[in-house]
Amino acid sequence: MLDLAADLLPLLDAGVPVAAVTVTAVVRSAPRGVGATLAVTRDARVIGSISGGCVENDAVMLGLDALRTGEVRRARFGFSDDGVVTPIAAGLACGGAV
Repeated sequence: MLDLAADLLPLLDAGVPVAAVTVTAVVRSAPRGVGATLAVTRDARVIGSISGGCVENDAVMLGLDALRTGEVRRARFGFSDDGVVTPIAAGLACGGAV
């Protein structure tokens, strides 16, 4: 998240509410690793990335929902491996999950 600091600090100093969506786990292959962060403002300004594009829209929606409700949420993007590979929400082209 430090890579976003230069863009986030002016917003935070100005009192702009920001939600952060951070990758906390990776299963199999994924475009970005643990710690990758996307920040979003109420007006849907996006800073950073968690996947390089394949699940960004869903991540932005999570951030906007957190800003609206004030609640922390967890989500899984990609594929579940419970014996059968089943797509969940947005799929990662690489076949992994974040």
